[in-house]
Amino acid sequence: MGTALSILDLAPIGRDGNAAQSLAETVPLAQMAEESGYRRVWYAEHHNMARIASSATSVIIAHVACHTERIRLGAGGVMLPNHSPLTIAEQFGTLECLHPGRIDLGLGRAPGADRNTMRALRRETGSADRFPDDVLELQGYLKGATRIPGVDAIPGKGTDVPIYILGSSLYGAQLAALLGLPYAFASHFAPAALEEAVALYRREFRPSIDLDAPYVIAGINAAVAETRTEAEQQLRRALRSRVASLLAQGRRLSDEEADSLLDTPAGRHVAEMLTFTAVGTPEEARQYVEAFAASADADELMVVLQSSDIETRLRSGRLLAEACRLG
Repeated sequence: MGTALSILDLAPIGRDGNAAQSLAETVPLAQMAEESGYRRVWYAEHHNMARIASSATSVIIAHVACHTERIRLGAGGVMLPNHSPLTIAEQFGTLECLHPGRIDLGLGRAPGADRNTMRALRRETGSADRFPDDVLELQGYLKGATRIPGVDAIPGKGTDVPIYILGSSLYGAQLAALLGLPYAFASHFAPAALEEAVALYRREFRPSIDLDAPYVIAGINAAVAETRTEAEQQLRRALRSRVASLLAQGRRLSDEEADSLLDTPAGRHVAEMLTFTAVGTPEEARQYVEAFAASADADELMVVLQSSDIETRLRSGRLLAEACRLG
């Protein structure tokens, strides 16, 4: 297929697992992605979430980069209002120096956390409003054209790590278009505004020294197996895990309890987050992926493999890659 595929890894913590195990599993997943022909693997910043271990994106990238050879690795993304632009420039500049030509930096403005966690992060009220200025400041450090007189990112200065703007609304689309940067839409969990945001981005895009034409990445979920029944079971387990995490504060639920929650209005809203999911046999998944890429007007798809079990994710990822002829 003509559309590139990549993987978003949240380092999910399984029902009986722990963070150490999940972080160890980031390596075989990235190695599978590299061997199978995926373009890149990104890690998303989240905080205070019992089932997600990907809070320290730069640390994970450094670890995985030492165990892979070619595949691009990046943050998808760093929630920039949680950090100073200089700190992120230094972190990702360091990564680029250590692993040249392999590092991406996706930037979002959401907290990736609840209000109490925002306070624990020392995130200031209104910090998201500075997002455009913070992006420009960070970009200046990485290009070696600092906007703060006398302050350079070392490492970082002149590394020109590629920046992507992430979003789940029209705001990110407008900013990415204005700055002439590639745009990644979080349609793997926020499907509603996908088509409108992509259309706005492409319509208002201004070429820049970084990018001469619009470039869109769209998120999509996948549960792929040899049979449709097995794939549907994968997805059902993923939905149970998600509803427990979001509506039951991560406490352990029986399958019956999770299914009951999924039948509530709040549970149905959780299920709707996975509206865009390729579920089924490899051929069924390929057809869905191709149709989604066309309808989303996307140049690349960022795939979230819907299982907390590493062997299931590895198999699902390989089957999808083979069906889409990535290798």
